[in-house]
Amino acid sequence: MKHHIAAYLMMVFGTHENTAFAEVNVPPFYEAVMQMKTEGKLGQVISKEKIPTTIPEAQAWRIAYISSDVNDRKTISTGLLVAPVGEAPPEGRPVLSWAHGTTGTAQNCGPSQMDNPVVPLNQYFIPGGNSSTDYGIPAVEEFIKAGYVVVATDYQGLGSGGKHQYAVSATNGRDTINAIRAAGDVKESGAGKKAIIYGWSQGGGATLAAASSGDYINQQGTAFDGVKLEGAVAMAPQDMAAATIKATAVGISNDVMLGLVTNAFSSNVFNFTHLAEFLWATQAAYPDKLQLTDLFTEKGSRIVNEVMANKCVHVASDTLNYTMDEKFDSLLNPRPANAKAWVDAIVAGSVPDVKPVAPVIIYWGTRDTVVPPVMGKLYREQMCKKGGNVARVQLSGEQDHFSTPAATQKLYVSWIAERFAGNLVADGCSED
Repeated sequence: MKHHIAAYLMMVFGTHENTAFAEVNVPPFYEAVMQMKTEGKLGQVISKEKIPTTIPEAQAWRIAYISSDVNDRKTISTGLLVAPVGEAPPEGRPVLSWAHGTTGTAQNCGPSQMDNPVVPLNQYFIPGGNSSTDYGIPAVEEFIKAGYVVVATDYQGLGSGGKHQYAVSATNGRDTINAIRAAGDVKESGAGKKAIIYGWSQGGGATLAAASSGDYINQQGTAFDGVKLEGAVAMAPQDMAAATIKATAVGISNDVMLGLVTNAFSSNVFNFTHLAEFLWATQAAYPDKLQLTDLFTEKGSRIVNEVMANKCVHVASDTLNYTMDEKFDSLLNPRPANAKAWVDAIVAGSVPDVKPVAPVIIYWGTRDTVVPPVMGKLYREQMCKKGGNVARVQLSGEQDHFSTPAATQKLYVSWIAERFAGNLVADGCSED
């Protein structure tokens, strides 16, 4: 079956050297989805299967739904939908849309593909993690008990065909918005119009992007019109645009800006893997403007293509380390080309430079060496100048990137309850 899928994808998307699709094993639900056409209304559920869950008083489904990317090309995203059992209130249940952190770029990296995916967040790096990838949904038990619907996108390209636009926040954010519409399209969920998006790392960037996508949220003719975003919770979020806009404002050239980006994420092979995934995915978002060989050597382009199409993030990191013997940065082109197009694409694919439509709260730790916390700081400054309401909370203790979700949970659970209750929120831009 997977060979038929690969042939279909090659027929649809061509055989360009920078377009690679993984012949990885995925469960039957995703094999079928990868053959479906990207036709339908935004948020329309085109496939679903009910799955068991150990969450008390909950029902759950795997879903596939219509979304679109930063360039308005229709896509398919997969994910999970979890709802309380029983009759919903007349106004419908509030909806939480979870945006997960980095899992990788291959088709088998979607968290919903796990055998028992509807569990609290299970992290690879944390003691007690039981998988080679992160999966699960933070605070899912608390949210179901509170009467909320929870939907968790995989993002496009992680089990639905096409190349995953990793950390292209504008695309990932749209997947979180359309996941809310998908929840409303499944009538058994009892989903209402009120929604909050919460995310970590890659998903933190997606959350910020979604919050600044008011026109997209307000589109009519979707599978579930009238979604009202009540807030956005971003844990350790990345925002390449905020940093780039700041650098451009002080006169840093495109060539220097690209060098700063590559240097910042080349300190170790794990961070370099994130960089390679991001550049691979940005080229996927803008295939007519960018080539991997602009920034990578011929060998580097070939290796990055092969690794990112076939491996999830931790295995990809091990592969690069093994293959390059710690000389992973030699995969980069010493004379990068097309710098302006790359910088323009990075900005266009990141968080829109638009006032957020709802209050935003950012949580960050002082020991985060994966996503520089300054990104959240620059984002807050940028959006406060536009009249947004953005709070930024430093977590107690020395929290790193991977301890942030657990350290944050009690804080955002209560913040979300306040937003759904309609209580006033303090002006985050007036706080130090």
